[in-house]
Amino acid sequence: MQRLKGTFTALVTPFNNGKVDYASLDRLLRHQLDAGIDGFVVNGTTAESPTLESEEVIKIFHHIRKYCGSQVPLILGTGSNSTKKTIEETKKAASLGADAALVVVPYYNKPPQRGLYEHFKATASSTQIPIILYNVPGRTVTTLSVETIVKLSEIKNIVGIKEASGKIDFAEQIIKGCHKDFVMLSGDDESYVEFLAVGGHGVISVASHIIPKQMIQWRHWAQSGQIERARAEIQDYKNLINLLFVEANPIPVKKALALIGVLETADMRLPLVECSAESTEKLKIELKKVGLL
Repeated sequence: MQRLKGTFTALVTPFNNGKVDYASLDRLLRHQLDAGIDGFVVNGTTAESPTLESEEVIKIFHHIRKYCGSQVPLILGTGSNSTKKTIEETKKAASLGADAALVVVPYYNKPPQRGLYEHFKATASSTQIPIILYNVPGRTVTTLSVETIVKLSEIKNIVGIKEASGKIDFAEQIIKGCHKDFVMLSGDDESYVEFLAVGGHGVISVASHIIPKQMIQWRHWAQSGQIERARAEIQDYKNLINLLFVEANPIPVKKALALIGVLETADMRLPLVECSAESTEKLKIELKKVGLL
């Protein structure tokens, strides 16, 4: 699963007057590929997946695949809080030719650990596509335990995890408990360098929309034994990274992308709304500070 180790961007879905803006999407893809990004997540939380229609997801995926070809892996978000629906969406991901499926911990209904295990086991058993677990307690309330993750890692096509709790000691325990080929991807941009320092393999990132080259560089430095260099440089971008989450993701990152001219608009779909004037001004100041405006 070497191809799933790296710097991946959890792509936003550009909108204009309520419709998917494919011209902006193409500019975003070019911006990312030119920077050397390793791959994309399609239909993740950052894509506003709860408000995307099934037909839109299929069209967006085909569009991105046609644009990128096979040069980078495409991971498709398929998780929900219904096991039946998750299985259906994961099978669809396989039929579309996704390189992996990103399956989030079921949200709202708060299953116990044995329920989480059975959910992911049933999903993995339904298809041959590689499965990446997605642990994001800030969104789902429920969290996978280390013990459950280790047990799930023994299932052949559960190949890795996007770990977004931001708890480095938790990530370290997963790394120690799972086999060496289990892919460890950070889902928390602020703690990313520390995640790399304990043996993480990469990131599924929001900030990489705006600072892709830097996110890629920090991983390369960590791999070459220059972790202190990465620790020092990320400090210059900490304020910007934090501002990208000052309102619910992806509200700020879409505004930042519009400010730097990649997206035509920062349109959202309800119930999400555009970035506030106050947060926008803070973003402008920080983007200027790091030379992006």
